[in-house]
Amino acid sequence: MRAMAFPGFGAGLAATELPVPEPGPGEVLVKVLASSVNGFDLGVLGGRLKGVYDYEFPVVLGKDFAGTVAAVGPDVTGWTPGDEVFGVVTRPTLGQGGFAEYLVVGAAYGLAAIPGGLGHTRAAALALAGTAALNAVDAIAPARGETVLVSGATGGVGAFAVQLAAARGARVIATARPGTEAAFVTGLGATWAVDHAELAAQVRAITPGGVAAALHLAGDGPAVAALVADGGRLASTLHYLPGEDGRPIEATAVMADPSPATLTRLAADAAEGRLRVPVARSYPLADAPRAISDFTAGTVGKLAVTI
Repeated sequence: MRAMAFPGFGAGLAATELPVPEPGPGEVLVKVLASSVNGFDLGVLGGRLKGVYDYEFPVVLGKDFAGTVAAVGPDVTGWTPGDEVFGVVTRPTLGQGGFAEYLVVGAAYGLAAIPGGLGHTRAAALALAGTAALNAVDAIAPARGETVLVSGATGGVGAFAVQLAAARGARVIATARPGTEAAFVTGLGATWAVDHAELAAQVRAITPGGVAAALHLAGDGPAVAALVADGGRLASTLHYLPGEDGRPIEATAVMADPSPATLTRLAADAAEGRLRVPVARSYPLADAPRAISDFTAGTVGKLAVTI
């Protein structure tokens, strides 16, 4: 099968021919039709996850996937060949990924059906970023009328978080540069767009006493936490937790938990038009290195890879 992989630490991503994997007990083989780029992929490619995960070279990138079930392993129930599925790769080691024609994943976790009207590209772009956004918004549990700051609003996770917080009735302050970025976040439901360069001044101008809650998805953690009112909540996907500064803030480090229930909920919201999947651009598999490069340079929304 065709795959985009790297053979060792310090090596770049390149087209690679690999054998089609076989599903074991409790696993399904997915014929992958789409994936997307996430910050996790940069950590894998850069070797920054060495010591956290075992690398099984050659390592195929791609934490998201969408496609069809090609085969099922022993003891698998609930899935049959031909089923349309999407999800997040949750294997305990780094090796198989979504930037390949085939992928083996667990049947019971990180996998869900694609509902009609969603499609493979949007499903793949939704999986990891949507899960992280929903988990982060759940962590701060915004109430109707509360003001929520989303730092990192123009990325994949942020774009979903803005929508999810606004859907609960929160008034969202989203970080974005003036112009195209600001239009993007307000189009997703943000009430205000504030510039990263003047974050504190612009947020304080909107809510002098600080925000009720904040999502730290990008940017300086202490600067974001400083804008949360006493008694407020902070959730960080970058695992920033405020130090012992005496301020009564409830802080949560968020790690995406792609349970079947979470994936199914997100897919239904997207298919039925309640949640927009902002795919900025799609790249063929051979252009995956360009997708990584463009993601690193900064992008608005999600970058998809089609196989």
